[in-house]
Amino acid sequence: MKQLYNCGAGLPGEGLDLFPFTMNHGNVEGGCGTFRTGMVGPLFEELAGFDRAGLADRLRGLAAQNVLIGGSSWKYEGWLGQIYSRERYLARGRFSQRLFQSECLREYAETFPTVCGDFAFYQFPSVEFWRKLFGQTPAHFQFAFKVPEQITCKVFPAHPRYGSQGGKANPGFLDAGALQEMFLRPLLPYRRQTAVLIFEFGVFGQRSFAAAGDFLARLDPFLAALPPEFRYAVEIRNPEFLTADYFSCLRGRRVAHVYSAWSRMPELGRQLAIPGSATSDFLVCRALLRRGRLYEDAVASFSPYAEVRDPNPEARESMRVLISRAREEKKFLFLFVNNRLEGNAPLTILSLVDP
Repeated sequence: MKQLYNCGAGLPGEGLDLFPFTMNHGNVEGGCGTFRTGMVGPLFEELAGFDRAGLADRLRGLAAQNVLIGGSSWKYEGWLGQIYSRERYLARGRFSQRLFQSECLREYAETFPTVCGDFAFYQFPSVEFWRKLFGQTPAHFQFAFKVPEQITCKVFPAHPRYGSQGGKANPGFLDAGALQEMFLRPLLPYRRQTAVLIFEFGVFGQRSFAAAGDFLARLDPFLAALPPEFRYAVEIRNPEFLTADYFSCLRGRRVAHVYSAWSRMPELGRQLAIPGSATSDFLVCRALLRRGRLYEDAVASFSPYAEVRDPNPEARESMRVLISRAREEKKFLFLFVNNRLEGNAPLTILSLVDP
């Protein structure tokens, strides 16, 4: 059965566009990367207790109300038996990691209406990359993307990944022209399938910005220069920047504050309670980590993300409040849950939408 799902409303300068929200069972080629092929043991057997169809049905109902819920990325073998069917990724009778990595987005989109593409943080994707990515999902499916760190990183970390740039100031920090030319222009043909673009700023030290006002002095003119074809959101990791001036800056540019569950940020409930924290006509939430827990510790504790290992009742309740608020205020909500919040994003999401 088809339902109408409004995935075009809320784009600045755009009218309402209704698209049929249906399950996608087509065969779409695409993907990238080469991985070894091997057998998968009992860990990845089908889990009879996971109600995939029920989850998909509830998410479709919420999407029809402009509440879109999904994961942060999608290539997790720990979700086999939950979101993914092992038999779809067999090659000569054996589970193929290469096939899974390249094709699982198609099956992901049969359950979820949206996903956050963290991969974009590390690169300026090519035109061909975008073509292949969007070709694997139906027209109603919505992507959120983190904007490349070449735009949001003020000083490159002293890490081998950055090579000779490590420890040096980034000349491209908040360069609106570079963003438009290298990221937004190639993405423009897919703007109706792009839910929101997220500017994730890492923790700034005192030498980068002594106070929130110094950061806003750089941020505001950057946001003012952004083209109107996309939705934008800002995610900060300096809790002391959560000031009235910060929210006022975002509101003045019609940019959303990202309610972020992260190790150094206030709990989601505390952020939701801040007056004026809803700064746009849409809401964005990324539930990433329990407060106080490091990313590396979550990876070590929760991998391969096949089950919930540390339930977080506070985060769950705050996300339910956000869902209710979006429905009551008739706002778009883009809510993304990471495996590293509790151990398994699909089960966390199922707990949010269970009747």
